[in-house]
Amino acid sequence: MNNYTREDILRMVEEEDVGFIRLQFTDIFGTMKNIAITTSQLDKALNNEIMFDGSAIEGFARVEESDMYLHPDLNTFEIFPWRPQQGKVARLICDVYKPDGTPYESDPRYILKKVMAEAKEMGYEFNVGPELEFFLFHTDDDGLPTTLSHESAGYFDLGPLDLGENARRDMVLTLEDMGFEIESSHHEAAPAQHEIDFRYDEALTTADNIMTFKLVVKTIAKRHGLHATFMPKPKFGINGSGMHLNMSVSRDGINVFQDAKDEYGLSKEAYCFIGGIMKHMKALTFITNPSINSYKRLIPGYEAPVYIAWSAKNRTPLIRIPGSRGEYTRVELRNPDPSANPYLALAVCLAAGLDGIKQGLMPPKAVNRNVYEMTDEERKIFGIEKLPGSLREAAIEFQKDTFIQEILGEDLSKNTSKQRTASIMSIESRSQTGNLKNICTYCNTILHLTEMRKRVSDRRWQSDRDYCCIPE
Repeated sequence: MNNYTREDILRMVEEEDVGFIRLQFTDIFGTMKNIAITTSQLDKALNNEIMFDGSAIEGFARVEESDMYLHPDLNTFEIFPWRPQQGKVARLICDVYKPDGTPYESDPRYILKKVMAEAKEMGYEFNVGPELEFFLFHTDDDGLPTTLSHESAGYFDLGPLDLGENARRDMVLTLEDMGFEIESSHHEAAPAQHEIDFRYDEALTTADNIMTFKLVVKTIAKRHGLHATFMPKPKFGINGSGMHLNMSVSRDGINVFQDAKDEYGLSKEAYCFIGGIMKHMKALTFITNPSINSYKRLIPGYEAPVYIAWSAKNRTPLIRIPGSRGEYTRVELRNPDPSANPYLALAVCLAAGLDGIKQGLMPPKAVNRNVYEMTDEERKIFGIEKLPGSLREAAIEFQKDTFIQEILGEDLSKNTSKQRTASIMSIESRSQTGNLKNICTYCNTILHLTEMRKRVSDRRWQSDRDYCCIPE
């Protein structure tokens, strides 16, 4: 982690000939936003004097209380390696503040910092290593994205089968230029699907890295004439993209999840952390899987979890304990997807885990069988429940869990629920006409087949007939 001072920032900007600085922040939906300034305004930015209209950001402030300020986190200063080398472009990730100098309560970064502060009071540091999957699709003659790929590669294939090999390599090199420690990269299960894994870090740094990672992947893909999408399920009939979260808790630099004397090498804190996650899992899904499209991924047959169980020996349950032990002992949560706001996803996972530790919640027995091959009766005997099967079900579970709502805060909980409920109701109201037969997996719009064909050219049209627009 960097430890920059104001003087460090000013010196690097001058020495590196930085001409442009992007002040980045994240909205409640996990979309990166920014205000760009020249170096002439840098002093003002470092004095926390850059203001923006919060009412222009959906889910942020109302018009009558719209003034908001960006407070740069100096440790996030980075120069974009792909931008011009004269008059370089740099970024600073910012926290959102109100005019009275207090943090904006619905700023996702603030919410994560708040839960991390609670963990610190308990003597804990929360570490997370994400596994983000994404697709690389071709663009059309106008440079617009499609859902087409000419490759047929699968797990761990290489060129010439893996047509995204060169783009993925450039992504890795760019990320390393920006300070990432890349552990591995490979082709994933589905054609055109890829994964790049970077080293775990404390939660706030990891969430910042996830946002930066998405920007880099999309930018480099575009330079290769490709379109990168983190959409959970961009194509019917093949695997979707997940964002597995490998989580651990340390005290004084020592991983407290490890216990060499235990059958599974897990400490009581680890078991209780799992117990807390499982207790709140249905509500967590509303945050970790935030779109209607998310639930197109969470179905049997495509390696995505469906059942709430844990195991140290197989990959079918929701929670897995990877084979590494000692300082690398961790809990892998497998249902989150890359469309989630990383700050909110990590915040609610940590809060749920801490709740488990505080209450001494022990999870059910480990399930070391293939959960998908068990009968309904067998799953009932083991007490295995299903994840919510739709965004509507997840929203209902979220409304039941006041603990998770309190973590997000009243305003953010209301705004998030309002936005997602509106999307659900829009679809359901249209479907009642009886004539609307197709739901777009991206924008969730239901359309007549003829209307869809008007909106999308035949060459972009997929055999699953599941699109009316192109994923971002």
